[in-house]
Amino acid sequence: MPIKCHNRVLLLLVILALAACALPFVNFAPNRLMSGEGRAVWQVWTFSPVLLAIALVLLLALALRQGRLPLLLTLILSELLFAVLFWSAGLAATHLAAVESPLARTSTGSGLWLWLALCLLACSDAIRRLTDRPLWRWLLNAQIWILPLLLLFSGELNDLSLLKEYANRQDVFDDALAQHLTILFGTLIPALLIGVPVGLWCYRHLARQGSVFAVLNVIQTIPSVALFGLLIAPLAGLVKQFPVLSSLGIAGTGLTPALIALVLYALLPLSRGVLAGLSQVSPDVLESANAMGMSPQQRFWKVQLPIALPLLLRSLRVVAVQTVGMAVIAALIGAGGFGALVFQGLLSSALDLVLLGVIPTIALAVVIDAIFALWLALLKGKNDD
Repeated sequence: MPIKCHNRVLLLLVILALAACALPFVNFAPNRLMSGEGRAVWQVWTFSPVLLAIALVLLLALALRQGRLPLLLTLILSELLFAVLFWSAGLAATHLAAVESPLARTSTGSGLWLWLALCLLACSDAIRRLTDRPLWRWLLNAQIWILPLLLLFSGELNDLSLLKEYANRQDVFDDALAQHLTILFGTLIPALLIGVPVGLWCYRHLARQGSVFAVLNVIQTIPSVALFGLLIAPLAGLVKQFPVLSSLGIAGTGLTPALIALVLYALLPLSRGVLAGLSQVSPDVLESANAMGMSPQQRFWKVQLPIALPLLLRSLRVVAVQTVGMAVIAALIGAGGFGALVFQGLLSSALDLVLLGVIPTIALAVVIDAIFALWLALLKGKNDD
């Protein structure tokens, strides 16, 4: 009787994990300035071949089984493997620093990155199959990070080159985080104050939608670097004409053109989200509210807004994540943030410094996306009740 695979996604991930064994697990360099050499997993972790083989065999066996128990075991095994890989990277860095030199730098290799990504994909697939309830999915995804975060804050990973770079530049990193958050909230608040009224105006004046969205679409198609550059000259001329603006912090470069450009980029998704959300309210619902004697303001706040809120939150979610990413490019015109670390690392060919800007940017985007996902899950649960 032929063996049937009930989880082809997990089977594919196991095959890719086997291929990842051929890639370097960590990269070791005698010091910060020299380029590193790759070390395979069995060179830095003595028991790795046996433990990894056991893990892969168990995952392969679980891929052949059907039911909730194999999925639950897949989730547990994948997240334990994820945490063990994190721990082993820190252990390898500590061992190499003790054996070779205190100045040695050990960074994560492409094999380890691929292993970590495959573990997360296996966890995500198992969670998707286990439950279709958004809140439970969110909680299961969130608990994956408990062990890695405990390892991070316990100091077990401090000998990795990225954390050494953080220790050397902690003040610079803290300033970059504050600047990035300033750009984020400095974009979202004005974008909401402008985008929501624009969406409402388009909803109430259908004939104006074409011209409004045509302008917003044109803005959206302009590359971010080009838009930043286009704003420099007008703002510099404005400040020269009215010197009092300089005392308010307005300048041709820096935070001002970055915020203006990012707000302009945010208007299209926000206004479309408002329009789409309000448009999905059934005319019958509005007629019922009207028959109950509700005023236009009451209909909006008690009927239209609650129905339109999920779509508006999804649009705001897209804008927030988009802003976190695009704020990196804004460092080119002196806006600061994590982009300053990224470009400084690129100019000095320091990969750890680049990662010190890139990884927190990704983490910030993931956290913001998770917050909105939780909000939407709670909203859906409230509506279902």
